[in-house]
Amino acid sequence: MLDMSGRTARAFRHRSGGRLAPAARLVVCAAVPWYLCLWWFGTSTAPVAAALPAVLILRDDVFAAPRLALQRLLGVIAGVVLGVTVLHGMPAAPASFLVVLVCGCAGMYLLHHGGTPNQQVLITAVMIYSTPTPGYPLARLVESAVGIAVVTLLGPLLWPPNPYREAAVGLEAYRAGLRARLAGIAAGAARGRPAPAQPDPFALWHRPHELLVTLERRTGRTVLLPPRRPPAADTLGPRLRLAARTAPALLLLARELEVRESAPRSPAGPPPPLPDAAVLALAPVVEATARALDAALGGEDCAADLRVARDLAAEHRAARPGRRDDVLRAGLDLTHESLTDHLAPPA
Repeated sequence: MLDMSGRTARAFRHRSGGRLAPAARLVVCAAVPWYLCLWWFGTSTAPVAAALPAVLILRDDVFAAPRLALQRLLGVIAGVVLGVTVLHGMPAAPASFLVVLVCGCAGMYLLHHGGTPNQQVLITAVMIYSTPTPGYPLARLVESAVGIAVVTLLGPLLWPPNPYREAAVGLEAYRAGLRARLAGIAAGAARGRPAPAQPDPFALWHRPHELLVTLERRTGRTVLLPPRRPPAADTLGPRLRLAARTAPALLLLARELEVRESAPRSPAGPPPPLPDAAVLALAPVVEATARALDAALGGEDCAADLRVARDLAAEHRAARPGRRDDVLRAGLDLTHESLTDHLAPPA
């Protein structure tokens, strides 16, 4: 028999809710404007344009619905104006469809957002051009406006996700990936070699910044929902900021190790000794720093591990005071500074 008690049941409910909530939100936001247009405006044809915004706007990030809705509305207005202008100005010209295509593509890129073309300009213009029915442009504009208004006002209010829970899950995933990455760096340093190359090394280090920006956007006042209050005694924000602050420093460490390994060697002079003695001696510092950072990201006390890491770094600095080895330690030193600031009581 399947055991549905404890954490297993909670995980099942969380996965089920994660699938059902977006589907139910889409159904409601597509059905409401459809029937509004049928009952309120007495639309004789199927108001497909009223239901499309729910399909095209509601994405994984429901809090982005107002912004996407505004972009779509601007695209619909531009497409309607373009289609009507061509139909009235060039009704029988053979090149009129080519004008719609060229001007629609230009409008897509003029009304772009963040480098993404506004495809609604071209789609609406082509539909208006291909349906020369009296009243159709106004009907499509009204239907689109109703659908967009419903998605904007209703979408974020229906089963909104908990941004703190999602950010916490993302932070734990990053913590696990960081733990594995730093273990690989420490193991490589113990051999005097860099850790094996990663398929997409930038994705891991950029993840904390993405989580922090998403949490701040979802919990701010830029959406129609009231700002969410963090749970009592919540430390998620400081831990995310610590992760975002230390990620570039640790990326610097990983890249410096790779550069030292792949540095060109002069054929005239003697080759540098391999393995690199400075890298070999750095392995205990990396391990201690990894323990301190993992504890801090998990909300635990990292003061003891941080003291050990700083003492080992000081020994490494005293034994190898050269400028080249200062660069090697820079990522770790910056991480220690971030951990120290994280432990300091708020002013």
